[in-house]
Amino acid sequence: MSSPQVSRPTMPDGYGLPDSPAGLLDWPTVAQRLIDAKHYWLSTVRPDGTPHSVPRWGVWVDDRFYYDGAPTTRHVRNLQTNTAVTLTLESGAQAVIVEGRSVATCADPETLGAQLSAAFAKYAGDGYSPGADAWSGADGGGLRVIVPERVLAWLDFPTDCTRFTFG
Repeated sequence: MSSPQVSRPTMPDGYGLPDSPAGLLDWPTVAQRLIDAKHYWLSTVRPDGTPHSVPRWGVWVDDRFYYDGAPTTRHVRNLQTNTAVTLTLESGAQAVIVEGRSVATCADPETLGAQLSAAFAKYAGDGYSPGADAWSGADGGGLRVIVPERVLAWLDFPTDCTRFTFG
């Protein structure tokens, strides 16, 4: 994936966002926060239009978020009619907000599966350590990937509030 475009987000007057690009965050800093995180919040939209949020484990690999789960879960059933998602980290003071689409996928054990297995090692102490072949079956073992469209992030609001646009 190519580097995202970087800009200031648009916010109402009074939020104190600087007018210049000075102080914008760089993508490697934000991506590292996504890699290092252990707990994420995933929001989807129910078929009736109401929101649904759930904590998820997952991994950020090659500028995409991978997670797995049963097709019977509420969030996966929501994604059958609307693939739009928001993924956030736990902190509101040092925020990373990913907007994109979640789609079912699978992973070849020799390539992506090996990368994912290594990345999921951060959960081994919690009793979850999938092997490289966990996502190689016809159903992908419930594997899903979020492809980001936009990311909003700040570590010191409002001075470094930054929008990253993919595409």
